[in-house]
Amino acid sequence: MQIPLVDLKAQYDSIKDEIDQIIHNVIKDSAFIGGKYLKSFENNFANYIGIKHCIGVGSGTDALFVALKTLDIKDSDEVITVANTFIATSEAISMTGARVRFVDCDKDTYNIDVNKIEKVVSKKTKAIIPVHIYGQPADMDRIMEIAKHYGLFVIEDVAQAHGAKYKNKSIGTLGDIGCFSFFPSKNLGAYGDAGAIVTSNNELAQKARMFANHGRIEKYNHEFEGINSRLDGLQAAVLDVKLKYLEKWIERRRAIAKMYNEELRNIVVIPYVMPETRHVYHLYVIRVRNREKIITYLQEKGISTGIHYPVPLPFLKAYRYLGHKPEDFPVSYSIKDEVLSLPIYPEMTDEQVSYVIKHLKDAVKRYS
Repeated sequence: MQIPLVDLKAQYDSIKDEIDQIIHNVIKDSAFIGGKYLKSFENNFANYIGIKHCIGVGSGTDALFVALKTLDIKDSDEVITVANTFIATSEAISMTGARVRFVDCDKDTYNIDVNKIEKVVSKKTKAIIPVHIYGQPADMDRIMEIAKHYGLFVIEDVAQAHGAKYKNKSIGTLGDIGCFSFFPSKNLGAYGDAGAIVTSNNELAQKARMFANHGRIEKYNHEFEGINSRLDGLQAAVLDVKLKYLEKWIERRRAIAKMYNEELRNIVVIPYVMPETRHVYHLYVIRVRNREKIITYLQEKGISTGIHYPVPLPFLKAYRYLGHKPEDFPVSYSIKDEVLSLPIYPEMTDEQVSYVIKHLKDAVKRYS
């Protein structure tokens, strides 16, 4: 049996007729930039998460950059984010000229450790970017308390948590701005790079939309210099079709995660889920010893796995100039050799899940 980490073809096959038709319609209408397909998706996605404005952009990285620029983050400013995530988050901060300040992750959720945020707040700090890692919401109550106390903006990085909820509120709606990636492998994925910014602040929404479109609303009426980052009509149309299935797909992910949890809880370190949250399991991440041997064993059985992430951001070559040491981020550093992502996607069958569980148990028993 061959089981990929994610199966995008299986998803396409399940909605092929709708996808093919909508792509045909966009091409027929030549609605490639802007237009009704983009507007439809932006409205529907805003309604889905319960927020006033959705602005489609070219990628999740662009969404973060545009959000930061919309909030006037600039040279000499500092922005706080977590050490355990993909580089896009910190990269967007650096793109503004600001300095990134990393905080270690929580030992249970792997999200930003809210008890360590205040230690890096300075007079130069302007914003916090919590990342809802793997599909699990960060501790937003505490983050918003800190932000309010110090007068900081909060930009939620929701690249991995479409549909996740914190105390019955959709992630992305709790801070000043929420930023989404629709990279193809996401829970809601396009057929290429794509992203979105969401907010209920009218002024921020207008500024973000303008900045992402050359600093304009009307053609040739440029009020300031911006960039070119627009969600094109084809991607918007694909996302609009998929959005109708997102809740169904999330519930299947959660069902698969439940099967994993029940069978693996005494075998490996399974994901911890905070109370009053809805984890959407973009990734199902466990912790194991002898990871490389287990990966090799599973590969021999046709099971693909992933590592998210093998090197915490502060220890990448790109951030060597910051001079961080392992003891600065003990949790992120300690889990880097143990985290392992198991296959999880809505089209995965119970038989496939059981196959993964069986062989993972065998591998752990052999190499424990």
